[in-house]
Amino acid sequence: MSTIAVLGTLDSKGTEHAFVAEQIRARGHDVILIDVGTGGEPEVSPEITRFEVADAGGIDLQSILDRRDRGECVAAMAQAVPVLMAQLVEQGRIEGVISLGGGGGTAIATAGMRVLPLGFPKLMVSTLASGHTAPYVGTRDIVMMPSIVDVSGLNQVSRTIFTRAAGAICGMVDSEVDVSDSRPIVVASMFGNTTDLVSMARERLEDAGYEVLVFHATGTGGRTMETLIESGIVVGVLDVTTTEWADELVGGVLGAGPDRLDAMTRAKVPAVIAPGCLDMVNFGERDTVPAEFEDRAIYQHNPQVTLVRTSAEECAELGRILARKANANEAPTAILIPARAISVISAEGQVFHDPSADAALFGAIREEAEVEVQELAVEINSEEFARTCAEKLLELMGGEDSPSLAQGAGTSGQ
Repeated sequence: MSTIAVLGTLDSKGTEHAFVAEQIRARGHDVILIDVGTGGEPEVSPEITRFEVADAGGIDLQSILDRRDRGECVAAMAQAVPVLMAQLVEQGRIEGVISLGGGGGTAIATAGMRVLPLGFPKLMVSTLASGHTAPYVGTRDIVMMPSIVDVSGLNQVSRTIFTRAAGAICGMVDSEVDVSDSRPIVVASMFGNTTDLVSMARERLEDAGYEVLVFHATGTGGRTMETLIESGIVVGVLDVTTTEWADELVGGVLGAGPDRLDAMTRAKVPAVIAPGCLDMVNFGERDTVPAEFEDRAIYQHNPQVTLVRTSAEECAELGRILARKANANEAPTAILIPARAISVISAEGQVFHDPSADAALFGAIREEAEVEVQELAVEINSEEFARTCAEKLLELMGGEDSPSLAQGAGTSGQ
């Protein structure tokens, strides 16, 4: 029998959470009812009180409650609840978590959910579920379910939604995950303009005994990949599509934040890096491109995506950023440069072909890098570049100790 945490502001939504708890028990599971409310007394008795939640995070809740600042109270609970939830999971006391909430409740509950492991069942029924959910979900696998009506009392609609939500979290907990595939994990970044490269490199790495997880370099994809690297389950990084840094630097819509490329350093994971698609900055529809870029090469990838060519000055700075990020990694790291094209559309004869900008990029990498740099006279999607990237990563991950030799596949360094 599994135990599911029912987490919520029981002072204002105790009846609703008690209903969900009852539905979960009716399906054969135990419940731990956790109060994170900061208003009046809870409507139902919790197994873990708000003060116990606050104590887990080292917070003096009473002094905060005495100031009667709701925003401060919500912030305090959002700080404490992740500590408690991590403890409950580590102690094996819960196998899933569900919450119901409006703005404050959603902020508190999802803060607790975001610290939980990948695959751990987490369900948030929220009035905010059909809007901008990124601040609540982040890069975690939190299921956001629209409450349809406000979480305020039980009625024909809310009973239906809450009952289905209880069934959903129970189903998630009951589902057995096949963990028989225990191959070591490599992560790779990909864009449409680097699909062939990653596909060929992935095939080589999989033949060598690794499982390759591919992330689309669209901002969210890069952040998610960084989260997975930092989790400690990744043994190698094939970050050959670093285009999100172009958006971060220039102001495009697919930036992944200033911490992009830092997770490999924090986790000390071997990495192969390439300047894939640093020739392009992403914007939305054509009329969303800022006027300051109108004198540059512009390419409409599709009706919703317009690409702007990076300048030589921007490319030089991107090269320095790439090199500095690589330098920081204590694990074996190499930068590989496809000198003839860093994307499909930067090849000779294509719209983003700009030898001076590429030269600035490559020159800055060579000048700043303290790690190994290989420059190949090929295009990024060539078979030679894909093979070199894969073989170099195999070498950096351990050579003779890699699973490839155990399977008879062999490795070869460059």
